[in-house]
Parts: sequence; structure tokens; C-alpha cells
Amino acid sequence: MDTKEIDEETAPKPRRKRRRIVLIVLAVLLVLVLGGAFVLAWRVSDLAVEPDHQYYTHPDHSDVVLAVKRAGAGTTVVIGSPGRYSRRHGTFRMLWDGTEATIGDLTAESPTSVERPILRGPAPSAGTTVTVTGVMMADPKTSYGLDYTEVAVPTELGPAPAWYVPATGPAASTWVIAVHGQNGRRNAMLATPALHRLGLPVLAITYRNDEGAPASEDGLMHYGDSEYRDVESAVRYAQGQGARRIVLYGGSMGGQIVGQFLARSSLAGTVDAVLLDSPLLSMPMVGDFTARNNGAPGPMAWLTNQVIRWRTGVDMNRLDLIGHPPATKPPTLLFAGAADQEAPVDMDRVFVDTARKTQWPVEYHEFPGAGHVESWNSDPARYEQAVTAFFTRTLPRTG
Repeated sequence: MDTKEIDEETAPKPRRKRRRIVLIVLAVLLVLVLGGAFVLAWRVSDLAVEPDHQYYTHPDHSDVVLAVKRAGAGTTVVIGSPGRYSRRHGTFRMLWDGTEATIGDLTAESPTSVERPILRGPAPSAGTTVTVTGVMMADPKTSYGLDYTEVAVPTELGPAPAWYVPATGPAASTWVIAVHGQNGRRNAMLATPALHRLGLPVLAITYRNDEGAPASEDGLMHYGDSEYRDVESAVRYAQGQGARRIVLYGGSMGGQIVGQFLARSSLAGTVDAVLLDSPLLSMPMVGDFTARNNGAPGPMAWLTNQVIRWRTGVDMNRLDLIGHPPATKPPTLLFAGAADQEAPVDMDRVFVDTARKTQWPVEYHEFPGAGHVESWNSDPARYEQAVTAFFTRTLPRTG
């Protein structure tokens, strides 16, 4: 065998070896990328389905009162290092050292501070660290002077605490079941005072995996897929206490829970009207919107949904009141913030358009500049006027 023949036989071997190494490296990189994507999807799913009871319990006291100005009967606070809510237009709640006050819209603003009037409550002293929040109630009595009772609603998992705010008058046999959102609390239901003035009793409930409520077997949120059964329990409790008519009031994820109740509960026909505030009407649209806002590619949103489904058994694509509207469609009042970064306003607009085509009577109010569940904060008078007009027109005048 001559030299030429030896070269021809041996030359391909280094190339085959290099190709093998390249393929191994690519395979390792692929495994690392897929593994990293899975870990990231798992962490995102944690935020989506694991209850966070510290969400409101330990707020970030990042705002500092620089000065308190008094002129005549009015008092204004100057807040430095303004945080998320401090710069928002509208009415908000300010908390410090177990005390609270209601503050009004911005009267002055600079890069480092804002000024806001105190509408109700005391003024903190200069140097006090405060929290400004969109949640307006400590409890109905403390914040609005409304008497209430702590009650326990029997559910299939055990008793769940609720606030019962009684009312008197001809409408008192129509009960409002208020369902808060993800990691929220009963004090987030801002329409409660307006509903009370209409003579409607309000039962602000908790549901599985809430703080103080019984836990589900997996301890995870299901976005209405199972929580609607706790609303069923609340409706039965209300009926047992004399309620003849039911109104459902859902905020944020509570809106999807209300929607699943209408779609799946045998008691859906007992509902006379619905109030939705920044509801998560379509979980697929919410997921896509969140992914875009965080710069995540489409496949990552898909993978996250698959992880959620694997962990909870919930098909998020089914939790879509636009693509899968309920057969029961009571008159519905819908509030949305045009600047909502959690429930996209385009989702609400598509829902309203679809509702008209499916004979779902929806009255829609969009609030410019309002964020998630901040329609009341941005314009309390307009919000409460809409609530009053809708329920006065929709509900019977007598119980």
C-alpha cells in the first residue's frame, strides 16, 4: 500500500472526531438551555400559583414624609422618595405605625417628592416612613364606620372566614358575595361602601389557600378552577341566612373565579347581577401579556403554562371567558384601568365586543391612567356613581 492510499484511509478520522465533539457540545448546550428554561418556567409558575401571604402583610415602607403643610382647614403632606402609588393620580390610603389616612390627588410634583392633601384621618409627623397603597380598608368599621361581623362560611375543605357587612331596607335580601384577587384580602373590595349605601348586605369571603382559610391538598392557586366551589359555599351560606337574590363581585383573579362559578356551578342561575373590577377574563391573554412585558419569548410562556398544568392539573387555556363564555350571563358591570399592567385593557375591550355578540349584557367603564384594580382610586365619584346607577337600574326595588 503506498502513501497516497494510507492518507485517504486515515484522513477522514480526525474530521469524524471533530464532528462527534461538536455534536456532543451542542447536545450538552441544548440540555443546559432546556434545563435552564425549565427551571425558569418553574420559578415563574411559583409566582403564579403559590400563595404569598406576605404580599400585603409586610409592605415596603419606602415613602418618607418630608414636611406637613397646614393652611386653613386643609393639610398637605410632602412625600419624598415616592414609590409606586405615591405618584399615581387619584385617592389612596397612607399607613404608618398602626395609623391610616386617606390622601387625595397630587397637588405638586418634582423628581424627588410629591405633595398630596389629607382627605380623612390624622397627619404623620415629618420624618415618618409611610406606605401609600391602593387598598382602602383596614376593615369596614375602621375605615368607613360600617358595622360588620366576622363569620365562618362552611366549605368542602372546612370553615373559611368572611366579613359580613349588614344592611337594612327593601334590598336587604339581595346579598353581594365579594371575591378578592390573587394574594389579596377582603379589604381590597373597594365598592363595599357604595353597595352598602344601596342597602345591599356584603359578604366578603376568603377561599382555599387564603390566609386563615383552609388549604387545598396541593396548597396552590387554581385561578377559579377549584375556587369557584368556595363561592358556591358562600352562596349557600347566604341563602341559609335569608338571601333571596345574589350579586357576585369579583376583583382581579376574583373575576375569573366568578366567571368559573357562572360557567360551572349549578347555582349560577341564582345570580342576578355581576360586578367585575380589573378581572383576569382570559388567562391565556394574561399569560401572553405578562410574558411580553417581561421580555420573555413565546415558547417560555407556553412552557410556563405546561408547568402550571403539570403542577395543578389546571388547563389555563380553558380559563377564558372570551373563548369559553358561560351559559349563564347576568347583567354585568365591568371596570378596567387603561394603564393596567396585569390585566391588559385590550382583553377587556375584546371581552366587551364578544359579549355583545353572545347576548351578555355588559356595561363597560374604562378609567384613563388607572392601573390594576385602581379604577376607584383614580376617580371615586365616577366609580361609585356607576355602581349606584347600575344596581338601581338592574336589581328589583324590593327584596
